Amino acid sequence: MRLQGKVCLITGGAAGIGRATAVAFAREGATVAICDVNVAAGEALVAELGESAMFTRVDVTDRAGVQAWVDEVVAKYGRIDVLVNNAGITRDAQLVKIKEGELVGQMSEEAFDLVVSINLKGVFNCTQATVPTMIRQGGGVILNASSVVGLDGNFGQTNYVATKAGVVGMTKVWARELGRYGIRVNAVAPGFILTDMTAKMPEKILAQMREHTPLRRLGRPEDVAQAYLFLASDEAAFISGAVLRVDGGLVLGT
Repeated sequence: MRLQGKVCLITGGAAGIGRATAVAFAREGATVAICDVNVAAGEALVAELGESAMFTRVDVTDRAGVQAWVDEVVAKYGRIDVLVNNAGITRDAQLVKIKEGELVGQMSEEAFDLVVSINLKGVFNCTQATVPTMIRQGGGVILNASSVVGLDGNFGQTNYVATKAGVVGMTKVWARELGRYGIRVNAVAPGFILTDMTAKMPEKILAQMREHTPLRRLGRPEDVAQAYLFLASDEAAFISGAVLRVDGGLVLGT
């Protein structure tokens, strides 16, 4: 029961890594406040977890909506101990695509802006809304979802990589700014994780992912959830400003 009595916010908590994290935290004694735009999945998860969970529909790009969610949680539970900034999307495309010397495609401005607004500004919005409560109560933990591609880059993911690299930068800034208040800030950088999204990929692509992973398998959402659980717990009391890779030894670009 490593999170007994803790109140934990999880964005994008209805499915995938977020869902696995909510389940792991609840199992360790936490009260989990989940937000997502997928109402059906979120409500189903709360029904499964019972009284130790609540769900709110929140779009992390909506600052007023985020603040209302945080205020609701504080009003109900009196505190916030952990924030997991998990919500994120992909909209992959090459920067430019050239065929026979002619421009035939490129990443759209809309795709770039949407990924930045959710994956990067959404992390900013949720953290900024939550930190004052943590400061007033004397401490807390912020955990941010980065990615190995934010550290190493990846073909066709200019927007996604930019956000995940940005999350690493914000993590290090906030660890410096907030440490004096007893707030630890860390990031987790997953590799290739088998979620509903990756499960729809062609087997050829999945095989390539496994080939680039020395452990010769894709990660499970639970693998990442366990990393979040460790960093959220008092076992990680002297870890801040860190980026923990959960990638099976992944080697990109080879």
